[in-house]
Amino acid sequence: MRFILHTYGCQMNVRDSEAASALLKAAGHERVENEADADLIVVNTCSVRGKAEDKALGKLGLLCATKRERPNRIVGVMGCMAQRLGDTLFTQIPLLDFAVGTRRSGAIPRLVSRVLFGETNISEISSADEIPDVPDAHTEHGFSAFVTILLGCNRRCAYCIVPDVRGPEFSRPAREVIAEVTALAQQGVREVTLLGQSVMNYGITNGVWSDSDPASPNGFTEPFARLLEAVAQIPGIIRVRFTSGHPSGCTEQLVRAVSLFPAICHHLHLPVQSGSDQVLTAMRRGYLRSDYLSAVKRLRAVMPDFALTTDVIVGFPGETVEDFEATRTLMDEADFDNAFIFKYSPRPGTPAAAWTDDVTETEKMRRNQVLLADQDRRGEAANQRLVGTIQEVLVEGPSLRNASRWAGRSPGNKIVVFDPAPSVLPGTLARVRIVRAAPQTLYGELV
Repeated sequence: MRFILHTYGCQMNVRDSEAASALLKAAGHERVENEADADLIVVNTCSVRGKAEDKALGKLGLLCATKRERPNRIVGVMGCMAQRLGDTLFTQIPLLDFAVGTRRSGAIPRLVSRVLFGETNISEISSADEIPDVPDAHTEHGFSAFVTILLGCNRRCAYCIVPDVRGPEFSRPAREVIAEVTALAQQGVREVTLLGQSVMNYGITNGVWSDSDPASPNGFTEPFARLLEAVAQIPGIIRVRFTSGHPSGCTEQLVRAVSLFPAICHHLHLPVQSGSDQVLTAMRRGYLRSDYLSAVKRLRAVMPDFALTTDVIVGFPGETVEDFEATRTLMDEADFDNAFIFKYSPRPGTPAAAWTDDVTETEKMRRNQVLLADQDRRGEAANQRLVGTIQEVLVEGPSLRNASRWAGRSPGNKIVVFDPAPSVLPGTLARVRIVRAAPQTLYGELV
């Protein structure tokens, strides 16, 4: 069958969709780019916010409606929303053929076969304690790939549905991760992003290094720092990134590992969510304002060029104007390069969903717009400091906004736009002198 996947949500979902695509290809199905050409459509879903679920449900409803004209078309759903809603999806969308939970993506080819043999409304929802299946190495992005190292989450923040839909933490064995990255490098991948909901917790819940594994040459004993050391030295890999972080993971060993190996990018996505101790405590984030800022200082004391991006929630239950202003001052002090700002959305089953959502929608929008304006100012100032510098850019290809120019990313994960040259190809490193800056983008010329 000809298939297409639609992906909503985080990089973990992108990685899961790549895995599902590889499995379907291995089973003899053909991937297409146009939905109209597809006989099989799978929607990979997100549950972090209500709007993400609404969008996915709307898309599934429209897709299933096309089955009236194309009765042989198969429509399936995978990911966090499938895990959360389970068989109730078939009540909401009766023509849906199958649903696959977050730890069962390997079942998709088998479920497609069952549908082809006449079954429908099939679900495989994973249990919280089962070991997830993680398909073999592959990528659909040529020189860059996502590699999952930690699945699930144990933090239980008051607003977050992830532990319920992704299950408890499980760290993949280090040998397995290193073998996957090595295989990717042999396929031509040059950049890998190590993924985990709380990625620096890698190796804490379950053991990942065996007694027979070689000791760290640089004396790292923390599992994540030790893994970074190993991955950064795999031949062919020139860039290593990891996400998402937590301030408790910004240890001295982590800082030393990032600073020691040139392949590890000086950038981290470190969600803060709030700058108010009162709100952070209610959110159950596990740190206070001072802890977060101390983590930032540890990173930048050793690496002054270190780029930080973050997530912020506005309008959390009980957030006062004073709490909000504390978030503004923290963001200035941390001097974020970019920030993703969200209005609080109650998620069913989370502790915060039972609390009074007492910040009005109008006030949430106001706070959202204030932080966006602050970040535009801050981001442009940070980028202006780079004008005149030479950035080593990993070339991605034509710019999305202007195909006559090319784009890539700096080690700090900043988009850099420049005029191409015949010798500059996707996946290569180019030295670019920055001549102009905007809040989200740098513009330069090849050196």
